[in-house]
Amino acid sequence: MSDGWLALIQQAFGLLFSLDPDVWSIISVSFAVSVSALLITLIPSIMLGFILAFTQFRGQWIITNLVQTLQSIPTVVIGLLAYLLLTRNGAFGDLRWLFTQQGMIIGQMMICAPVLVAMSQAAFTSADKRAWETCRTMGASWFDAVWVICRELRVPLLMAVIAAFYRIVTEVGCSMMVGGNIAHVTRNIPTAIALETSKGDFAQAIALGLVLLILSLVLNFVLGTLRGGSRPRSH
Repeated sequence: MSDGWLALIQQAFGLLFSLDPDVWSIISVSFAVSVSALLITLIPSIMLGFILAFTQFRGQWIITNLVQTLQSIPTVVIGLLAYLLLTRNGAFGDLRWLFTQQGMIIGQMMICAPVLVAMSQAAFTSADKRAWETCRTMGASWFDAVWVICRELRVPLLMAVIAAFYRIVTEVGCSMMVGGNIAHVTRNIPTAIALETSKGDFAQAIALGLVLLILSLVLNFVLGTLRGGSRPRSH
C-alpha cells in the first residue's frame, strides 16, 4: 500500500476519533433515519409475515408475490415512487416532507418492509405448527402464542432485522432522490460517500466507509453469537 493511501487512512481515523462535526453529523442523520424506519416498520411487517405463514385466505398468493416483487425492486425506483408521492402535486404533498428526514424515513420504510415480511414469512413457515396449536390449546392468547413462536425463531427473525437494516442504511438511490443530500439535514453515509468521492475528498469517504464496515462486523458478531447460543448442547 502506497504512502498516499496510508496517509488517507490515517486522516480517516483522525476524522472519526477527533469527533469531526461534519462526519458525525452525517453518521447521526444516517442512523436516526434508518433506525426510525426500521422501528416503525418492524412489528407490522413481522405480523404480516406471521399471518402469511400461519393462515390461509383468499389473495394470499397475490400478497406473497407482491412482497417478493417489491423486495427485488431497485432502491432508485422506490425513491422515484416516494418522490412522486411526496412532491407538491403528489398524494402526500401537503405534508411537505420532500427533502426532509421524514421523507427519507418514508422511503426507507418502503424498502425495509418487503425484506422484513419476506424473511419473517420464511422463518415462520419453517416453524413447527404444533407449537402454535399447543399454545392456543393451553389457553394462550393470540399475542402470547405469537410471542412464543417469535422467541423460538429469534435467530432467523434477527437475521431478517439485520438484513433489512443493512439494506436501508447502505442504500443510495432513494435517500438521494427523497432527501436531496442536504448538509446537516438529509446527508447520510451512502450519499456523503458518493459526493465526497466525486469531489476527491477520499479521507471523509473512507472514514464513513469504515463506519459501515465496523457496523457490519458488529452485526455479524452479534448474529454469530446468537447462533452459537441457540445450538442445543450435547450430552
